[in-house]
Amino acid sequence: MRLATIKLNNEEVASIVVGQGFIPIALANKEFGKNWPTDMLELIRAGKVDEINQWYREGGDARLASLGEKIVPREAIQFAPLVRRPRKIWGIGLNYRDHAADLAETSPTAEPASFMKPDTAIIGDSDTIEIPLMSEKTTAEAELGIVFGKTSKHVSKEDWQSAICGYVSIIDMTAEDILRRNPRNLTQSKSFDTFISLGPILVTPDEVADVNSLQVKTLINGRTHAENVVSNMTFPPNYLVSYHSDIMTLLPGDILSTGTPGAVHINDGDVVECHIDGFEPLVNQVVDLKL
Repeated sequence: MRLATIKLNNEEVASIVVGQGFIPIALANKEFGKNWPTDMLELIRAGKVDEINQWYREGGDARLASLGEKIVPREAIQFAPLVRRPRKIWGIGLNYRDHAADLAETSPTAEPASFMKPDTAIIGDSDTIEIPLMSEKTTAEAELGIVFGKTSKHVSKEDWQSAICGYVSIIDMTAEDILRRNPRNLTQSKSFDTFISLGPILVTPDEVADVNSLQVKTLINGRTHAENVVSNMTFPPNYLVSYHSDIMTLLPGDILSTGTPGAVHINDGDVVECHIDGFEPLVNQVVDLKL
């Protein structure tokens, strides 16, 4: 199953993705006698993603498709960020060995290079990435994101998928010049407004046959800048989930961005995309606030 947050009647509403378009959760509630939360973060926090997915797989998909003209067509919607206010956003630096080599750095091998980002940095598909006044060199990087579906602590690497409700495409930004001045400026360089694009679709784990075989691509102006397969991560998703759950309690709706195959220097007027096998592309335009 796939879920999205879409803009509808000046509101951001959780919706189920069907072949012809989108069914807002509020409409599904009305048509099928459900009482599911209509906000995506509340839906996740209430533990309802698995419930909706089970209903969907047991005939709900056909029932949704039967709604016909009530389905909101793709061309009539604009995506919003999947969630606006997750409690935590984890990022992982230099997790693909090839990316570390591009930056003339050594990929960490003892433990992941983790950092956190604020929710004020979140934007969604088609929103604008802003190169900040303080930066002369900002980069963008496509990543696979993991969305936690339940309160999780000390999750084993073997049981990691029990802690999550799905995957999401991410474009993560870095003020690289600020970071290079002082590696302790990692939080500063990662935390500007518009510095993480999130969405547009939550893909449930049962939709992904093998997460390690997914190919992740960073595109700039329609050209592939970098690509790699999740299996080439130094620290794969199961390790990242287990490792970070040992550090702190992970909560429903928390996001873990798993690292990029390659970052691209962005300039005013550029278009950046994240492409992941089988996922909806995530696309953002770039504006330089200094111009």
